[in-house]
Amino acid sequence: MLVDAIRAEGFRLTKNRTAVFWSVVFVPILSLVIGALTSFVLKGSETKLLGDTKTPPQVAEMLARGTLDLGEAMVTAAGNLANPLVFLFVLIGAATLYAGDYRWETWRLISARNSRSNLILAKLAVVAGLALAAMAFMLIGSAVENLIKAAVFERTLAFTLTGDQVGQFFLLAGLSWLRIVQFAMVSLLAAVLTRSLLAALFIPLVVGVAQFFTPQLLGSMGVMPDAWLAVLLNPAMATDVIQGVINGPAAAAALPAGLALKAWTSLGLWTLLPLAGALAWFQRQDLSKE
Repeated sequence: MLVDAIRAEGFRLTKNRTAVFWSVVFVPILSLVIGALTSFVLKGSETKLLGDTKTPPQVAEMLARGTLDLGEAMVTAAGNLANPLVFLFVLIGAATLYAGDYRWETWRLISARNSRSNLILAKLAVVAGLALAAMAFMLIGSAVENLIKAAVFERTLAFTLTGDQVGQFFLLAGLSWLRIVQFAMVSLLAAVLTRSLLAALFIPLVVGVAQFFTPQLLGSMGVMPDAWLAVLLNPAMATDVIQGVINGPAAAAALPAGLALKAWTSLGLWTLLPLAGALAWFQRQDLSKE
């Protein structure tokens, strides 16, 4: 029955081409265009920038004539997949899936054909697949952007990946996927509680902005950034900590003792608690008017 529900939700999503475009295709295209334009602009100012001692190291690195390793670039890209732009636009598809049946008053037509938990879990499974698709397109866009960069700056190309780098790539990509799904969990809970598409779209954004300011707020109260409260309230910080552990022993050794456990606990709670709340509330919800 769960498989049937997943198929149904997936079929409905594929027919919503607008949501698929904005959630999966738009951000990679935008990033590719901005990256290509940046390369051309920097190339045009190359002489001036190389002669300026105040040029940022990142810009100087882009202007370098050395070899561009696509393998290393893809590992770096895997760690940057869970960024605010991806959150924002994947959220369009997620909110549409989670709140669409409230908006179009179709819950009463499908809730009699499957269990309520299966209906919610099917939506979650399709959103997870949507996140994977968005990540795949982002990686493709990143590869094309690096090819353009190599052509513009006349850099030689190489592709090297050690076994450790392959593992690091999949771990970073998996962490980015988990973070995107976790962010969308807030949208699921908001959709079930409010029955509103706009709430499912904007409440996660408000929560995300509030979490961004928690370190400064808690710091003014004397709460250290590595304290349980600081980490539990900020899954973005928790993700950064886990990413540091993945990046290698040197980065992991620099972390305070026990911080990785706090980070995994925070990310786990922000993923599972909204899901549990949505499932519990949906079970008792009156859908007769939907």
